[in-house]
Amino acid sequence: MELEDNSKKGRVCVTGGTGFLGSWLVLKLLQSGYTVNTTVRPNPDGRKRDVNYLTNLPGASERLQIFYADLDKPETFAPAVQGCTGVFHVAHALDLDGKEDEETKTKRAINGVLAILQACIDSKTVKRVVYTSSASTVIFSGKKNSDVLDEDSWTDVGLMRSIGEPAGSYVISKTLTEKAAIEFAESHGLDFVTVVPTWIHGPFICSHFPDSVKIFLALILGEQEHYKYLGDTSMVHVDDVARAHVFLFEHPNAKGRYLCSALEVTIHKLIEFVSERYPQYHQLPINADSLKDKVQVKFSGFSSKKLVDSGFKFQHGLEDMFDDAIRCCKEKGFL
Repeated sequence: MELEDNSKKGRVCVTGGTGFLGSWLVLKLLQSGYTVNTTVRPNPDGRKRDVNYLTNLPGASERLQIFYADLDKPETFAPAVQGCTGVFHVAHALDLDGKEDEETKTKRAINGVLAILQACIDSKTVKRVVYTSSASTVIFSGKKNSDVLDEDSWTDVGLMRSIGEPAGSYVISKTLTEKAAIEFAESHGLDFVTVVPTWIHGPFICSHFPDSVKIFLALILGEQEHYKYLGDTSMVHVDDVARAHVFLFEHPNAKGRYLCSALEVTIHKLIEFVSERYPQYHQLPINADSLKDKVQVKFSGFSSKKLVDSGFKFQHGLEDMFDDAIRCCKEKGFL
């Protein structure tokens, strides 16, 4: 893949532009000089969706075009792909509560990604597709807690079905969708790269309160139902994830999957950090021992060595993640 001349960056497509990561990726691409097509899911009632937070971005009036597309009608993505040199497929319904059954969720996601990949082939202009996966496709591999999880690790779908967690259908859907996309890309000779981020934290330009940000602010918001995710987990700033997408699109030798995780943190560290840095919030639990029955899942042990060895550098630590998220929540009236 040849790199675009920085002074003449081409047109790219971002699916799921109203989402937490998708909207931030649109921002980064515009900042980098790209012309961006982004897809927005139409409102079921036919009302026009408010996308002012996208159209008001710097450079958007000249270099952003919005298309309406729906994963339930995957052919609707084709117009947004036409004329693009690259596609960032971010769109995927996040359902951690298991509201939809596994089969419905998986069928929609696979049909959507395969239609988008076919549109990339038909366009004759797309040079690379960057797909947004999730650490959930890696973490439930059945490996011991001491094992390092890398790009060769895959979630065991059978294991997830046997566990029967509400979020299991989402995890299975993401895993099977990524595998189907990789297989399709390989069989059709399509340049396909996957970014596998861990929990994403930080500021947001979308209009809703992103679930992953809400989870990491649970100690401040006092939302104990989210504590189970905070026991021993991995995090990455939304800006670093978006930058990783752009980096891997532009990197001439990028190939395969890339785990994207900046740091690991325990519930003890989080309580200490939040208590010291944000003493004005008083909904914190007294100590980590009081959370023993609530903390259930270990989301750590990920290696970003492949990404870092390719030349990527993480720019944001724990302070930035929380400072930026809290500032953003205050500005938007969520805190």
